Amino acid sequence: MVVDFAIEPPDHPLIPISQRPPDPKLHAPLTQLGEEGWEMWARFDREVRHHRWHPFVPAEYDRVLAVLYELRRPGLRFLELGSAMGIITIMADLLGYEAYGIEIDEQLVQSAREITVRYGSGARFAAGSFLPQGWAWRPRDGDGRLGTIGEGTSGYQRLGMPLDTFDLVYGYPWGGEEAMMLDLFHDHGAPDGRLLLHLCSGELRLMHRGRIERTWPHAGDPGHLAP
Repeated sequence: MVVDFAIEPPDHPLIPISQRPPDPKLHAPLTQLGEEGWEMWARFDREVRHHRWHPFVPAEYDRVLAVLYELRRPGLRFLELGSAMGIITIMADLLGYEAYGIEIDEQLVQSAREITVRYGSGARFAAGSFLPQGWAWRPRDGDGRLGTIGEGTSGYQRLGMPLDTFDLVYGYPWGGEEAMMLDLFHDHGAPDGRLLLHLCSGELRLMHRGRIERTWPHAGDPGHLAP
């Protein structure tokens, strides 16, 4: 069952999200995890992306972590679309979410599982596409090309859980792919679920029932509720 959670204004609306510390007990492992994520990305960029193009680009871990900390509620089920090395998904798990990630690159999934073990995390990962079996994007302009989105066996089948069982779904789409994620969530997401989009501009945008519920602008600007 999807957990309903109300979004409330931040307690300190003038404090940038980067200055809102998480639980002190979690600070050390979460900081270490973020640093390790950047180190692994640098190695991946050097050993893989310098030789061939690959869609994996890391999120701004500290900003996403702050938002996940702000949104956490008991019993929330979290899914990352295109989880790569799993840093965001593992952070969500350490914050108390029931956390899952779907990633089409099996080598990245293996890396995520190894990190999960090192941090004693219960996060689960599935190798596959985050597009449900049989779903096709049909935008109004008729151009349904998926850009960087890889196609393959549905990751939901491997998890044994459909998209509509998740309370909070996070995605970091390439420019131009935001509309596809919105349509995907509209068609298959939970009726009262939330979609957290990390836009190329750096803005984090929380969507609910097709509307912007809240945004966290880039460059440390304070988050605010959408009108």
